[in-house]
Amino acid sequence: MQTAPEEYDVVVLGSGEAGKYIAWTQAKKGMRAIVVERKYIGGSCPNIACLPSKNIIHSAKVASYFWRSEEFGITKDNTQIHLGFVRDRKRKMVDGLVQMHLDNFKASGAELLLGSGRFIGPKTIEVKLADGGARVLRGENVVISTGSRAAIEPILGLTEASPLTHIEALDLGQIPGHLLIIGGGYVGLELAQAMRRFGSHVTIIERNERLAHREDQDVTDMLHEVFSEEGIEIVTSAHIARVEGKSGEWVKLYAARDGAEIILEGTHLLIASGRAPNTQGIGLELAGVETTDRGYVKVNERLETTAPGVWAVGDCAGSPHFTHIAFDDHRIVRDNLAGGHRVTTGRQVPFCMFTDPEFARIGLSETEAKERGIAYRLAKIPMLAVLRTRTLSETRGFLKALIATESDHVLGFSALGVEAGEIIATVQVAMLAGLPYTILRDAIFTHPTMLEGLIPLFSAVPPRK
Repeated sequence: MQTAPEEYDVVVLGSGEAGKYIAWTQAKKGMRAIVVERKYIGGSCPNIACLPSKNIIHSAKVASYFWRSEEFGITKDNTQIHLGFVRDRKRKMVDGLVQMHLDNFKASGAELLLGSGRFIGPKTIEVKLADGGARVLRGENVVISTGSRAAIEPILGLTEASPLTHIEALDLGQIPGHLLIIGGGYVGLELAQAMRRFGSHVTIIERNERLAHREDQDVTDMLHEVFSEEGIEIVTSAHIARVEGKSGEWVKLYAARDGAEIILEGTHLLIASGRAPNTQGIGLELAGVETTDRGYVKVNERLETTAPGVWAVGDCAGSPHFTHIAFDDHRIVRDNLAGGHRVTTGRQVPFCMFTDPEFARIGLSETEAKERGIAYRLAKIPMLAVLRTRTLSETRGFLKALIATESDHVLGFSALGVEAGEIIATVQVAMLAGLPYTILRDAIFTHPTMLEGLIPLFSAVPPRK
């Protein structure tokens, strides 16, 4: 006989960025809030994704300085990289982040329940507890925050090869002899460069014609140049037919390129060719929650699902796959639970790829502007024109801005260079405020800083016709 459900104001399935903040904010208002988490307290970002990867990437950046040390007047005799120590630094950071989350749960009053949850009816979740037993929870409001995972393509022999995903790659204790990476997007590029700097031979296999193929041609050209200079092999327009071997021992990829078969061999295989939502096997159909043809939870602009009182946030709801967007999803649901009307439409989606140099963008790219038939004025300068880069010996890349033709509003801004992720924030604030580009052009920025580069960039905007 099934026991009566425990009643809560808010039940959250998954403790990722949006879900945990919804629980914390509602609990602080005096509501009964509970979060069900299967494994990673705080979600993927602090445990296995954003922050751990940037920790590893920073270690790789330090390693790159050693390889370049003569440039700075320092010899590099007997340089060795111990990947186990790199991993331990990352693990120590993760432990601190997990403790921070536990403290936040305690301070907010939200309950954290470790176990696997699935819907067994409308707004009702059964949780199989990690330490045995089960609980049944019912929420006045239920939030689905189950995230996404690395997608494993249906390639013959790929699953049997036990490929690494970013999770395992970030926890390696030994440097791979030769790492084959399937996918030339953000994850693949960041990890390719890091592992190369640690001493691994690296080959990137990309099905499209270019790395980061959705970005402008000048961006991908520069990335291709940077990666090639670092000794990373790049194989584009390659379609993998089958895989032999096992990652960690020996792997062989058979691929087709320009009508001919190519064979690639390595010791390790990393799959980084996309994401899949974690929506299967959690009983959505029993809760009246529909999914899209790609498996994402179907939501409206308020992040409401097809079931009354059930919301979905973050990756699993098809939101852009960034932690900062998931955080904004939390604000949307938070305000709507309080009777407001906040929506996802029209919001800015800034992003940064933490390669070296970094690539960051806000607003339209040239490619997107042309696809939409939006006219623009283009300003572009090399990073060499930003004097701070010369003091750092980090002169690769460029700054680029798209300005409206009928007004002085900024339509888009791209930065490929050192500290790109920091630079875009200033332009983003100007765009949020609806300020003309001339405000940035005529500003007084501290010398010598990276932001000072905005002055020559926006001074290069062609006049209105």
